[in-house]
Amino acid sequence: MAPYFETVKSFADVPITDAGVDTKEFLDASKGLLGIFTLLNSSAFAPVTGDIEGNIKKVEERYNNNPGSSATLEQLVINEQGEKKKTATQGLMWLLRGQSFTCKALQSAQGNPSQELSEAFTKGYEGSLKKHHNFVVKGVFSVAMKACPYRKDFYEKLKTDPAGGPPVDEAKFNEGLDQWLTSLESIVNRLEAFYAKGDYGKGL
Repeated sequence: MAPYFETVKSFADVPITDAGVDTKEFLDASKGLLGIFTLLNSSAFAPVTGDIEGNIKKVEERYNNNPGSSATLEQLVINEQGEKKKTATQGLMWLLRGQSFTCKALQSAQGNPSQELSEAFTKGYEGSLKKHHNFVVKGVFSVAMKACPYRKDFYEKLKTDPAGGPPVDEAKFNEGLDQWLTSLESIVNRLEAFYAKGDYGKGL
């Protein structure tokens, strides 16, 4: 697996039981996803990073204040429904949308080796967040897409071992990244279906 993915919690390692997706482990993996935008190394992604980081914090605060009723993401959402603000429910909803955007973008890049990141992230945005954004926010994302680094430079950062280890095997790298993305996609799809079934996003 690529050195970067060896340094963060993988979505493939997030426990999922009949009760739902483990909240703490999911949050740990989500922080690893946040680091991808740091590797993109563009100030244009600051609004995206800030949004994801803020939504992680909303869910994390709910978990820390109510660990007994928030062990899984599903339990967290269900147990917040009697409250007026539903801050964590809203935060998780937008976090999932941001994760869907990132996942779709990287899956597009993985499926098209000659595709530059600007195109991959544009496709990811069009298939996820765009329908939820107003004109102003769409403009912010449009600027960010154009500011994506070259694919080659970004992938080199994903593969490079900060400690100066041996070169990453290409097949092993792709296997690790694909597994990470497939697991993320599965969790996002599961929670999106959960939100739709319970109509938990209504009014948020």
